Amino acid sequence: MAATQEALYSEIDLDLSWSEEQLPERERTKHVHRLHPYLGKYVPQLVEELFRRHVRPGSNVLDPFAGSGTTLVQALESGHHATGIDIAAFNCLLMGVKTREHNLFTLEHDLRDILKRHAAGEGTVGRPNAYVRKWFAPDAASDLLRFRSLINGYESADVLRVVLARAARSARRTAHFDLDFPREPQIDPYWCFKHKRECKPIDRAEHFLRRYTLDTLTRIKAFSKVRSKRGVEILHGDAREVALEGPFDAVVTSPPYPGLIDYHEQHRYAYELLGLDDRRERELGAAERGTAKAAIDAYSNGISEVLGRAAEVLRPRAPLLIVVNDRRELYPGILERAGLRLDGTYRRHVNRRTGRRAGEYFEDVLIARRA
Repeated sequence: MAATQEALYSEIDLDLSWSEEQLPERERTKHVHRLHPYLGKYVPQLVEELFRRHVRPGSNVLDPFAGSGTTLVQALESGHHATGIDIAAFNCLLMGVKTREHNLFTLEHDLRDILKRHAAGEGTVGRPNAYVRKWFAPDAASDLLRFRSLINGYESADVLRVVLARAARSARRTAHFDLDFPREPQIDPYWCFKHKRECKPIDRAEHFLRRYTLDTLTRIKAFSKVRSKRGVEILHGDAREVALEGPFDAVVTSPPYPGLIDYHEQHRYAYELLGLDDRRERELGAAERGTAKAAIDAYSNGISEVLGRAAEVLRPRAPLLIVVNDRRELYPGILERAGLRLDGTYRRHVNRRTGRRAGEYFEDVLIARRA
């Protein structure tokens, strides 16, 4: 028999669960958290509350699965030092732009100058590669490639690379409601489930470049007003191998789920346009490996190795706060192999608000410590 709503909600930490009314998108994506869409990230308000409950002010925090940098950004906002590790080059680029202390005068000059030059027709196109020819209309490809050719001369080049990637994501030949997982280019007009009318595939990128350049400037300025002067270190590499000095006062992280998201393909456009280092063969839980027993075993062993190495550089009794949706019940074994014990669990309700993945589910925050 299914649990009643009363019984179900008695198990949930309501202070870690928010409705759309309580936590609208503009707050979930405050300042730099919306510099680029990213699947699988947790909301910053969850990290804020975990910091409040478990991490002393001015602590040194580690995230070995740093992703889009939510933990690092919130560490800066909450007055903590932070270190983030990720195997994906795009993730490290994005985290660096979010957490760097930018010279705002230089940043504004660079971003407005490149828009002026791009609108004047400056920049070169060259020959698009096969991916660009397949996924972008000719004029959209030209807009993106001209912008790319102008980037290198600017001090704010990494910011402009993130802008380019964000514009490329929106300018692909895909349906508006299918930006997360497009399978084939959308060439013809289509019925749009998002807008409830017939829409046409995107044929230009210039308006996206302008909109996102100005939005990025606004968001970085907003974050500069609330961030602390604490430091952030970003390590591009495999968390099973990266040397860590520590000591750290807490781990706050959300590991990848097994077989759910192709973490490289999610940002394929960025890798193709920016020539980023592709290390997908080392990614834990990548969708292309599936969910067969061998893949799940490799995933579990990899996660336990990362958490075990993280625990080695933690202070005694320091917590590991691990956000998971453990429907396969893998984490009891993962924690045991990592030499950790489970001290407690928060259960939270999650609303997934947009796109084809809209819906709801439950996830846990595991509170673990060295055994």
